[in-house]
Amino acid sequence: MNDTTLSSEIAGPYAKALMSVAEDNQAIDQVGAEVGDLLEVLASSEELTGFLANPLVSSDAKKGVLRQIAEGKVSDFLLSFLLLLVDRGRVAFLQPVLRQYQALLRELKQTVLADVTTAVELSDEQRQAICDRVQAMTSANSVELSVQVDPSLLGGLVIKVGSKVIDASLRGQLRRIGMQLATTA
Repeated sequence: MNDTTLSSEIAGPYAKALMSVAEDNQAIDQVGAEVGDLLEVLASSEELTGFLANPLVSSDAKKGVLRQIAEGKVSDFLLSFLLLLVDRGRVAFLQPVLRQYQALLRELKQTVLADVTTAVELSDEQRQAICDRVQAMTSANSVELSVQVDPSLLGGLVIKVGSKVIDASLRGQLRRIGMQLATTA
């Protein structure tokens, strides 16, 4: 069993439990926003992620750090959930659990996630146009964009929605032209 499968098997039930608690407190959207903020904090600090995953660090130290990060910034029940992950020895799976919660929330809200890679930063109008296009393409209630800037695309963008990929980048167009020329030669 590989790490991704193990991570999914552990993250799934915990994410569902968090969703259940959020529903009981009528705060699924609030928890969704708090989860997004926590994921940003974790993504911005490899030291924090390593600290939480380190089995040699005491549970009390991990709880102290989580309290510093989250207390007053997240719901009390979310903080309790984070501390429970430490108690159960599952805090190393915090990011997969939080990402799984976001996936459950998107499923509940009939929202699709569109990963957009672009050569330059997008304007608000461009973001909205992409959302409208993806929404029409998928018949989803709403669209959540995850945008990364990659100057190596040269121009244009690549949109991934589930297993569908729309490559409208200049690099992709040049690659397709090269393949056409190679097959005709």
